[in-house]
Amino acid sequence: MAVDADSFAQILDAVRRFVLDRLVPAENDVEFNDDVPAAIVADMRNLGLFGLSIPESYGGIGLSMAQECEVAFELGHTALAFRSVIGTNVGIGSQGILMHGTSEQKSSYLPRIASGELIISFALTEPDAGSDVGSLKTRGERDGDDYVLNGTKRFITNAPRAGAFTLLARTDGPGSGGLTAFIVPGGLPGLSLGELDRKMGQRGTKTCDVILENVRVPAASIIGGVPGKGFRTAMSVLDRGRLHISALACGMAERILQESVAYARDRHQFGQAIGNFQLVQAMLADSRAELAAAWALTRDTAQRFDAHPAGVANSELTMHVSCTKMFATEMVGRVADRGVQIHGGSGYISEYKVERFYRDVRLLRLYEGTTQIQQLIIGKHLMADA
Repeated sequence: MAVDADSFAQILDAVRRFVLDRLVPAENDVEFNDDVPAAIVADMRNLGLFGLSIPESYGGIGLSMAQECEVAFELGHTALAFRSVIGTNVGIGSQGILMHGTSEQKSSYLPRIASGELIISFALTEPDAGSDVGSLKTRGERDGDDYVLNGTKRFITNAPRAGAFTLLARTDGPGSGGLTAFIVPGGLPGLSLGELDRKMGQRGTKTCDVILENVRVPAASIIGGVPGKGFRTAMSVLDRGRLHISALACGMAERILQESVAYARDRHQFGQAIGNFQLVQAMLADSRAELAAAWALTRDTAQRFDAHPAGVANSELTMHVSCTKMFATEMVGRVADRGVQIHGGSGYISEYKVERFYRDVRLLRLYEGTTQIQQLIIGKHLMADA
């Protein structure tokens, strides 16, 4: 699945202009109002951003992983809340249906997801379960032709906007083998949302609890139609999502570096621009070199992903993805820290955008698998090969 080179060049150019002309000027409004304007969301729909990863046969654009990373890199040059609006449709919300859904599920949901008519969220994390997926407590009890769902999901991105959820629940015994993935429409009786989370950064993103009290869904809502395959579905979407986040981190690192270079040129101390001082240049150089390394790694791993048969588990590919996600998201944290340092006291003031970007990028090391989870994946793979 990929778009031809000429068409993709036009898509990438349109996204780049959209970021510079439409999104960057709206960053302050999003920060202060803690919301992405509806008009911008409509523009995202018109640009096709909700369907980047969905095949053309279902109304999407059908980008390869390498192409999606190029788009994510451009979207990373602005406030991360904008990308968050489309993130669950492009990634973890839709990909389980695309990879493992029945033909009926694909034809029913994917065209609406691709157009942005339907926002779909991924509901996995719970108050007592996140990295340890096998300890999920949300239950799905069989009742005739239906399942009755009870439990609470936490930190669910786009839940307030969602018209449906890809949701994991326990339908059998303990461990990962007892989990089932459901497509749960929003607004069902018994499904409610908690208060909006107040977060350190990424203002404009929407996360909250999803509470299920005797929510009844038909057995046909099971992704793929077979219970007990939810863990496989959850894990299968993560490689793509982690690469997307890696590219996003690289884009934001470049934006922070651009802000830092501009400040170093304009800010004067001791009769000259601070960018003339070697210690400031050293920080800029470290950031540029680490960004170059992370972006090269992301592109290389994306090509590995595209070369591998879709939907086929491969521990070596997953190890490379974890290396990429770990390095790129840790890298952008260091770049953001240096950006604040280069700005000095101004970097701690909200008037300068490095302050908010510093807060925004901190989340990248947490979601889609923490840095420590990536380390465990890498380490286990290496030990298995020893």
